[in-house]
Amino acid sequence: MDKFSGSNATVVNSSIDKWSFNERGSLRHLDSGELRVLVPAILGVICILGVVCNLTAMVILFSSAHRGKLSLINSLIFNLMFADGLVLAFTVPFRAASYSKASWNLGWIVCKTADWFFQSCMAAKSFTVAVMAKACYCYVSNPTKQVSIHLGSILVVLFFIWMSACSVTIPQWLFTRLQRDIRGLVCVLMVPPHARDFMSVYVKAYPLGVYCAPLSFALIYFWKAYGQCQRRSSKTQNLRTQIRSRKLTLMLFSLTVAMVILWLPQWVVWVWEHHIAEKQSEGARPLVSSIPLLLTLSGQLLTFSLSLVNPIIVLSLSEEFREGYRGLWRRLTLRKLPPQKAKPGPHNPTAPQSPCPRPETSGQPLGERRHRLSCSQGPSREAKFQPEQRGGGGGREADTVSLKDGIVLPDVEQFWQERETGSHTEENDPVPWEHQGKEDK
Repeated sequence: MDKFSGSNATVVNSSIDKWSFNERGSLRHLDSGELRVLVPAILGVICILGVVCNLTAMVILFSSAHRGKLSLINSLIFNLMFADGLVLAFTVPFRAASYSKASWNLGWIVCKTADWFFQSCMAAKSFTVAVMAKACYCYVSNPTKQVSIHLGSILVVLFFIWMSACSVTIPQWLFTRLQRDIRGLVCVLMVPPHARDFMSVYVKAYPLGVYCAPLSFALIYFWKAYGQCQRRSSKTQNLRTQIRSRKLTLMLFSLTVAMVILWLPQWVVWVWEHHIAEKQSEGARPLVSSIPLLLTLSGQLLTFSLSLVNPIIVLSLSEEFREGYRGLWRRLTLRKLPPQKAKPGPHNPTAPQSPCPRPETSGQPLGERRHRLSCSQGPSREAKFQPEQRGGGGGREADTVSLKDGIVLPDVEQFWQERETGSHTEENDPVPWEHQGKEDK
């Protein structure tokens, strides 16, 4: 059952006694019929594409950790993708539904937790980027040092990140409630008089602690890490490690810059709205009574699009992720890995083999000569890429060894076939001179 205020007064009229803030930026209802269709459609596209990209990145990271490649940086990237997936799966659908209706009809529980859950995920992403910058700087400073980290340590770091994010956004959950307006039920942030001073400090400290401080910390450490990557080393092994470290730093730096740019309009709207609500609660008239609708919508769409941009940056700038994506695609399409080309070396020569000598045909009849030429050319082509067996011994033992190796000598095969069948003709007689001497006698 929905809980709402029994008063029929509007939000503006009740702001004299209480700091009442209608969620214009986050849960604002659109009046235009075209925007009620267009904005939810855009949010739906962002949601579907973002969920697919984030799931792909998470599967690649999970399979990499399962193969033993567990690291703090990969775990933090996984946490970032996980927070993006939560935003797209549990925040964007409710936000699209609230935009498409003239009044709030999603219930009291969703009104109480929607904005708090969204702000918690965004704060967790900001804190994750800050810890990621410190971990990247430690890795770049000494890339040859093998740092072993246990799964328990990683879980402790992620636990403190999410606990901090959920704790810092508690006022968003505490003062949110349903209230009846002229259009029906609306979801508002209503601050009682005894918490007004606290909220006045909170709306100024919250952007600094969630947006400005963590992202500034991350940018400083990424800049220092990139400076470490610019120092060249004389050793080839260290040079390769520095190239790999530079690529990692650029990828993580790109994630931070994208977050700074795409999240900035939403913070401008957030601070502006709370400033207007604070001025109205004090009885003063603000310079601008409402925020432009275009700025509000652009802030919302850019913030949600950040959850789509992050996995795209990771999948496009990381060679490891690209290889993992190709392997995942082959698994899904049931394709086998392409055969690896043999590299030239002492045990794998690339020079063409010398051709086998042609059998002697002098003094033989024309029919036998053609038969021997055709037999010698056919099997030699089949046995071209097979190793030749050279060794002593004759008779059937040599023939058996050659048959096991896949090499059949045409003359030996013809000789034993004729001996077994007993069909000896004059043309195929192995000792024709003895029979010629008997015929002359």
